[in-house]
Amino acid sequence: MPVDFSCSTELAELRDRVRRYVRDVVLPEETAAFGDGDESGDDLRRRLQASARAAGVLAPTVPVEWGGLGLDMRDLAIVLEEAGHSVLGPLGMNAAAPDEGNMHLLHLVADPAQQERYLRPLANGEIRSCFAMTEPAPGAGSDPSALQTTARPVSGGWRLDGHKWFITGADGAAFTICMARTSDDGRAAATLFLVDADNPGMRVVRHIPTLDDGFMGGHCEVVFDNCLVPGEAVLGGVGDGFSQAQLRLAPARLTHCMRWMGLAQRAHELAIDRAAERTAFGSRLGELGMVQAMIADSEIDLAAGRGLVLHAAWTLDQGERGHHETSIAKAFVAEAVGRVVDRAVQVHGALGVSADAPLSHMYREVRPFRIYDGPSEVHRWSIARRLLRRRDGGA
Repeated sequence: MPVDFSCSTELAELRDRVRRYVRDVVLPEETAAFGDGDESGDDLRRRLQASARAAGVLAPTVPVEWGGLGLDMRDLAIVLEEAGHSVLGPLGMNAAAPDEGNMHLLHLVADPAQQERYLRPLANGEIRSCFAMTEPAPGAGSDPSALQTTARPVSGGWRLDGHKWFITGADGAAFTICMARTSDDGRAAATLFLVDADNPGMRVVRHIPTLDDGFMGGHCEVVFDNCLVPGEAVLGGVGDGFSQAQLRLAPARLTHCMRWMGLAQRAHELAIDRAAERTAFGSRLGELGMVQAMIADSEIDLAAGRGLVLHAAWTLDQGERGHHETSIAKAFVAEAVGRVVDRAVQVHGALGVSADAPLSHMYREVRPFRIYDGPSEVHRWSIARRLLRRRDGGA
């Protein structure tokens, strides 16, 4: 089947609208307080999303029937890169993690009542959400099968008990999708549950201090203690938690790549401007061979990253699982965007590490991407295992 990466007139017009929205609305707000889940931060989110709605760029990942733009993955690669020129861009367009992945999952597996209760207000930007899978050691992290949180049947529903951490956006979220162990039956051991934030059995313990601070609601430690939920809180089927999480994770790791590619492109443009304008040793920085090499290497990283993202997006659009393609894209892009931003910092010298330029903040934001959504090492391991299985005649 031929692969078409051309940009339609309609997509080009949408891309340009997103570009103007980020330039005219988002960038002037970039120094405002955000990422701590407080009232001022949520006011900023609502203000940005109101502007995105007025510009016709709200919720590009959400299906049309739920009020979104309903873009396929290939088109999202173009739009989310533009949005990602600012950390606040995807947030303002209601296309940021973890809400973006949760909306995708709710659309695929939630029943109609759950969709009305959780998906509709989430898609409209009325509320935020989080996804509670990661646990402190020895619990689930890169290996979800190490899941320690339990869900036991009780009269009228389930009782959840467990300890989660690095739960992005938990502070201020209206609900969480919690993964808990419901049996010891291998791949059927886990189940997803919808838990309202006002449930007395769920408690946000603290914000974990981290290198990055660009996610609304922080990265939080959350405890489930005698957390009682009704039977209708089960998302999908009992025992389907691992397989359903995969429906969320493959597209979500790719949309992360798309957004961070945008931030890397902005850093690259700043580096080019600096090289063209700054003089040292009797010439412009851009006339020095070592600086030219850094600019060229960043251009190569960005071009290669786009190619991998577009190919993985096309694979998902064909209805394939795309685990191999998204792993390749994620492992490469997570490291490439770090290299691009790092080079931009270097070209800027002392200015690059100061708060007078946005690059030091960008550097802090992109570094954790090599860990979340699967560390680079885990993706390399998975890629190699698939290739070896294929060699031996496996799937």
